Amino acid sequence: MTKKLYVGNLSYRTTEDTLRTMFAEYGEIESVNVITDRYSGQSKGFGFVEMSTEEAAKAAIEGLNGKAVDDREIRVDNAKPRADRDRRGGGDRYRY
Repeated sequence: MTKKLYVGNLSYRTTEDTLRTMFAEYGEIESVNVITDRYSGQSKGFGFVEMSTEEAAKAAIEGLNGKAVDDREIRVDNAKPRADRDRRGGGDRYRY
């Protein structure tokens, strides 16, 4: 079962390839995603890494939390479940 990890306090220079290389030392990686601003394309300073096993995720948290990456001490922790967002769009607001 995959385990999703939150990676915070990232430098704007940190790439998905950088994270993939770092986390690969702790186990198999399912996915890496650095969150970017939809308009500027610049990193928002956090991302997510999905590890293939719970053991790999725990090892990555222990090994990487607080580690300096691109001159920033990153934060690695279990990702919280995504909250359901209200998907009401403005397109059909005036339908009766």
